[in-house]
Amino acid sequence: MFKVGSIFIPVTDLERSKRWYELNLGVTKVDEWQENGLDHGVGYIFKGDTTGLALIKVDKRQPTEFSISGRSKNVYYNFVVEEIEPVYNKLKQNGVETTDIHDYGLMKGFDFIDPDGNSFSVVSEEIESPYYKDNLK
Repeated sequence: MFKVGSIFIPVTDLERSKRWYELNLGVTKVDEWQENGLDHGVGYIFKGDTTGLALIKVDKRQPTEFSISGRSKNVYYNFVVEEIEPVYNKLKQNGVETTDIHDYGLMKGFDFIDPDGNSFSVVSEEIESPYYKDNLK
């Protein structure tokens, strides 16, 4: 059976991004590697989970979103939280650029931007949502 192992995020300044992701996403560092000066990255896990997040040093910005019908953009993945308002407030207090929280009925969500301009979504599912964690069995 498949399971998401890690999410890989391209960053241009690894030291700055390490501090930013540790502060804002509360990830726990597992490993850091550098091979022949070509491949430099750091691996994290989310607290209480085994899903990994790896920051990979790149020379120039890489896209973390795609276009839908050439009009709107969509991120490749989102982060799920139990309660969206405290997460939103923490990011805003830390000076992170965010959209407003949008209410989609059974889900609430907002987007935020990291120091490299990478765009990500945060969502919170209502208990009645088919995507709520206890309904996905």
